[in-house]
Amino acid sequence: MPHLITTSDLTNDEVLTLFDDAFLFQDLQSNNILEGKLVVTVFFENSTRTRSSFEIAAKRLGAQVVNLEVQTSSTKKGETVEDTVANLNAMKPDAIIIRHSKCGLPASLIDYVDCPILNAGDGKNAHPTQALLDLFTIYEHFNKDIKNKKIAIVGDIKTSRVASSNLELLPRFEITPILVAPEHFMPESDFKKVRFLKEVIDEVDIVMSLRTQLERHDQQYYQTLEDFGKDYCITKDIFGNRDILLLHPGPVNRNIDISDEMLNDPRSKVLRQVSNGVAIRMAILKKLILDN
Repeated sequence: MPHLITTSDLTNDEVLTLFDDAFLFQDLQSNNILEGKLVVTVFFENSTRTRSSFEIAAKRLGAQVVNLEVQTSSTKKGETVEDTVANLNAMKPDAIIIRHSKCGLPASLIDYVDCPILNAGDGKNAHPTQALLDLFTIYEHFNKDIKNKKIAIVGDIKTSRVASSNLELLPRFEITPILVAPEHFMPESDFKKVRFLKEVIDEVDIVMSLRTQLERHDQQYYQTLEDFGKDYCITKDIFGNRDILLLHPGPVNRNIDISDEMLNDPRSKVLRQVSNGVAIRMAILKKLILDN
């Protein structure tokens, strides 16, 4: 039974095949290849882009979608997540999409299901579909010529599941990460590390800004987010006229992660990532439900 728990669940060839399908799905037009299929979403953490993107992707492919409202589910009566998922599985869905704050939880559910589990984010561990859509956006932007590109990942890298998944996936396609963060946001890593973006701005092709993950911190590092933004906000002054692709997984804290001016700059592909996210998730649902 195929699942998507981390990006390592896919070979490079499988990733490129997903991208072939995603290019076909980029118009986001509806079809019926998953007609008669049922997809269940279970989100124990808040989500706008990922949840709606998965739902739209499934519906564009003709599938029905059932959303488990966690706040009114039996988990509030003491039922374990494992039992909740086992009960959902007994209703014969074709895929279950889950997000949870506990690292490793989606992987632990595999033994309770007869259908694919898709990890929509588990704590600071992994967010495979976000990394896939990030890579796809880079792949599209550079007309598939991504070998030897360099990407600066900026901000709260240590607690970011997006960064974790990208740091596994991007180097497989010969994209070199450079980590840009203060010491308290810097993970243990063999990749190049610098304190400020200006130190490497002239050698990178891509910049990925990250939100400060306040909900995952056990202490306060800044009095306000604006204090963090003074050093790490992506601005026109930093980018200048350089031909650099700007990404962010969202949600963006405006003028803290990225300035208003740069969000409106044509080099920013933040909204393109959102559109590509639907196409990628359409390709993933097709693969996991139909192709295996």
